[in-house]
Amino acid sequence: MRKLVLQEFISLDGLAAGPNDSVDFIPASTQGDATFGRDQLALIDTIDTLLLGRVTYTMFSGFFPNVNEGEEKEFADKFNAVPKVVFSKTLDRAPWGNWNEGRIVRGNAVEEVAKLKQDSGKDMLLSGSISLARSFIEQGLVDEYRLVLCPVVLGSGRPLFHANGTSIPMKLLNGKTLDRGAVSLIYGQGDR
Repeated sequence: MRKLVLQEFISLDGLAAGPNDSVDFIPASTQGDATFGRDQLALIDTIDTLLLGRVTYTMFSGFFPNVNEGEEKEFADKFNAVPKVVFSKTLDRAPWGNWNEGRIVRGNAVEEVAKLKQDSGKDMLLSGSISLARSFIEQGLVDEYRLVLCPVVLGSGRPLFHANGTSIPMKLLNGKTLDRGAVSLIYGQGDR
């Protein structure tokens, strides 16, 4: 059975996006970080499916296919080659530069991911896509949380976890300080 890996960048005050859904704090915390770069290359080798919501798809598809040089090229090449599933009720297509298009899913995302988890293959990665992440968290579909705790307090924005009174037990699998002051935390599901 495949795992669903959720990677999110969060501020010290638990926000996955700042005011006006800004994610400017992410590159400010990770860009040029060699340890983070090595971790991302290792992560991409463990997956064979990238799951994206419409907003994150638009952001990523406008950036990664255009990385043709520099320190991010090796990661971008691998990231671009991974098959993508884009959850959207408004998109007709999900082009990805010169790479294969993503597959659009208009139906129930939770049901689709539950089916995909039953397939054989490597793990699936959901990166960003806060609304999707919340849905998968609420349904207990996330097997591994890769949280990058960024050294910033945003003050307001969108939290990753709902404050609905439901606890989510987790167990720490790995934790390390990154070169630019962020902390990489990897959690598995804890005992319920």
